[in-house]
Amino acid sequence: MLIRSFRLGDYAHITRIWEETGLERTETETLDALAKQLAWDSELVMVAEYEGEVAGVIVGTIDGTRGYFYRLAVNPALQGHGIGRKLVEALEKRFKERGVTRVFIMVNQDNKKVLPFYSSLGYEVKEYITLSKKLTPNKDSE
Repeated sequence: MLIRSFRLGDYAHITRIWEETGLERTETETLDALAKQLAWDSELVMVAEYEGEVAGVIVGTIDGTRGYFYRLAVNPALQGHGIGRKLVEALEKRFKERGVTRVFIMVNQDNKKVLPFYSSLGYEVKEYITLSKKLTPNKDSE
């Protein structure tokens, strides 16, 4: 298994994995949004190759000493082979190299089946209320 930084040629593979794992489609999955994340910090978007094929993806970001990751997904046919664990460990290593002292992840409340996986990696459930608002571009500023 190889864990490496994302390349644009991986886009079709990871979007297929996101669809197959049931991750809802959001604006963060568009090529433009992913390209912006890559421009911001390409070393924090990582993929796993298993037997020469893209098998998983994780997207991370840093805010000061806090690291965040999201969109972790592994090809359903390859789950249980340690791919997700290796992706998280590789991203955590990059976080540590950059001075991150705490990592946060958000899990959809309807996706509680992943909690044992994260717990096995040392993550604890913390109760937060997350508020969200979608901003639309101002036509005058374009």
